[in-house]
Order: sequence, then structure tokens, then C-alpha cells
Amino acid sequence: MAMQQLLNRTKGDRIIWGVVIVLSLVSIMAVYSSTGSLAYRLNKGHTEIYLIKQIGTLLAGMGIIYFSHKLKYTVYSKIAIILFAISIPLLFYTLFFGTTLNEGSRWIRVPVVGVTFQTSDLAKLGLFMFLSRQLSKIQNDLDNLKKIAINIFLPVIVICGLIALANLSTALMIAFSCGVLFFIGRIQFKHLLILGLAGIVLFASIFLFSKVTGIGRAATWEARIKNFNSDKKDDVPFQVQQAKIAIAQGMLFGKGAGNSSQRNFLPHPYSDMIYPIIIEEYGLIGGLGLLFLYLLFLWRSILIFRRCPFAFGAFLAVGLSFTLVFQAFLNMGVAVNLLPVTGLTLPLVSMGGSSIWFTCFTIGIILSVSKFVEEAEPNEDIINENIETEQE
Repeated sequence: MAMQQLLNRTKGDRIIWGVVIVLSLVSIMAVYSSTGSLAYRLNKGHTEIYLIKQIGTLLAGMGIIYFSHKLKYTVYSKIAIILFAISIPLLFYTLFFGTTLNEGSRWIRVPVVGVTFQTSDLAKLGLFMFLSRQLSKIQNDLDNLKKIAINIFLPVIVICGLIALANLSTALMIAFSCGVLFFIGRIQFKHLLILGLAGIVLFASIFLFSKVTGIGRAATWEARIKNFNSDKKDDVPFQVQQAKIAIAQGMLFGKGAGNSSQRNFLPHPYSDMIYPIIIEEYGLIGGLGLLFLYLLFLWRSILIFRRCPFAFGAFLAVGLSFTLVFQAFLNMGVAVNLLPVTGLTLPLVSMGGSSIWFTCFTIGIILSVSKFVEEAEPNEDIINENIETEQE
């Protein structure tokens, strides 16, 4: 009875809910398999430690999705200002006082609680929410370059510039996703070219600054590009070599759940390189199936965008969903050696804590838009009410 009541109170796109549940189940199986050997070595034979942790993280994430999707989507217009405002000082703090990982300062630790989180995750979410709000407000001023530059372009340049020093791949992903959102938001092509040129100048300046001063990760970025384009076997990164072996062993149907051998050799098989483990165990069919789930998620989000009569909600749905799916594609591209090595995880599948929770919050917002679109479609009064709320 309690479960039935919970299901009755759960709204939003049912297919997106289904995709989230399936991805969570894939995550549980893949993380358990990929961390078995690691858990055995570090926890005196207790191989279930990371499995239990991942299940707990995903259950908490489901709670985040549920409660965030219950909020009226217009509430996120006000939350966007808060998240964007706190993102900038947090990114500054991370650069100078954050926890260093892989030569980049990306994490900060919350005092007392002891929980660490990647500030770029918060900044990315806050930025897309803020841009959706700003885009919805300037739809009648799309010819005003000054207003567009201040309200739309400047926030992107600031956030991406601060993230790029420690995490270039995430900054580039955010910049490209913003460009897609602007295109959908009817920003003129000539203005997009100006933003693109500004972005090129920004990233070139960051690279040169890092190259000259030694501050930042210019040497790492340069090495990754050279190794990616190199024909010499010795220049191929170790994780790429092991990922190729895992994918080759998977063949069409895979070796079966829990039968991966490359998890013992592949660096970070539970996070950045979890996709090759999935292919090794479930084959090409499993790899394509995972790709299909992300595409299905994007398709359903685009349908929400098309059905939503409110600009802010429409931009929220398409902007947040695109950046999530684009990150998944980048992770998969690295795993199959189509792209240089990055530190991006596979959303909702890779082992994690705060990263999964930010992803779940993102999905909850999309479902919130879907929920209120479904409720508003047969009711003209609700539509008018939402339009008035967006114009405040």
C-alpha cells in the first residue's frame, strides 16, 4: 500500500524514470564487478564494501530525484541565482585550497561533515540553470549584443575560465554545451561566432599562461594530445591499452557478469574507465545498450522541451539533459580511443558520491519540468499562472 502511494505521488516522464532505474542497476553491477579485486586487497577480503557504498549513494540519489521533482520548476529560477553566485567564490577557493587529484585542484572538503565534492559539478549545474533563466528573459532582446554579452556570454566565460585551470575537459564540455543551448535559444549565429572566438582566446591564454608559469596542467594537456595522435605503441597511455584489451575480449556478447579480467589492470575501472569493463562483461550488445539508454533519455528530454510552453522550463530540460548525455558520450569516446584521455565519469554509472547526487538533482529538475508540463497541458489557467511567474 505504501509503495502504491509513493508511485501515485511520483510524476514526470515515466520513460526517464525507467532509464534512471536501469542505469542505476547497471551501475550497481558494474561497480561491484570492477571493484572486487580492489576491495579484497584493501578491506581484508570484504569485497562487498564498495557495493554497499554504491547502493547507499544511489538510494540517496533516488531520494534527491524524488524531492527535487516535487518542487515546482519555477522555484529553480530563484535557486539558479544562488547556485551561480556561490559557484564563483567556491571555484576560486578550489584553485588555491582545494584537494589535488591527478595534478589538478578540483575538490573541496566540507568542514565537520568531512564530505568532499567537485566544485565544477555545482558550477555546471548552477550555470545552466542561470543561463536558462537569463535566456528566457531576453527572448525579446536577441538583437541587443550588449545585453547578450553581459547576461549570457560573460557568465560562461567566467565559469569556464575558472574550471579550465584544473579541469580543461570539463570546461570545454560546458562551453560546447552552452553553445548548443544558445543555438536552441535563438541566439544569432554572428553572436555565437563572437562567443566562439572569445572562448578560443580564453583557452589559448590559459594554455600559454600555464606553459610559461608552470601553474596549471599545460604539460599534461599537451602530452595527452601528442600521445593521442602518435603512431608509436609506447606513446599510447597505459589505460587506453588496457581499455582496448577489455573491449576486444568482450566481443559481441561479453564474458559474463563478474568475469572481467582487465579490472585487475585497468586504472580506475570503477570510474573513468568503467565503460570498457561493461563491454568486456556484456559485449558490444551491452555497450550499445548503454548508449541507447542515454540517447533515449535525451530524446524524452527534447520532447519535454518541445511540449513546454514556458521558456525557462524548456531551456532547463534541454540544457541540463544535453550536458549530461554529452558527458556520457565523451566518456565513451575516451574509452574506445576516439578522444584523448580525460577525467570525465560516466553519469549515474561510475562509482561516486557527490557527482551522482548532482546528476540526480539535474534529473530531478528535468522531471519537475515534465511533471508540471503534464499537469498544465489540459489546464489553461495553470499555463497562464506559470507564464506570469516566469515574467516576475
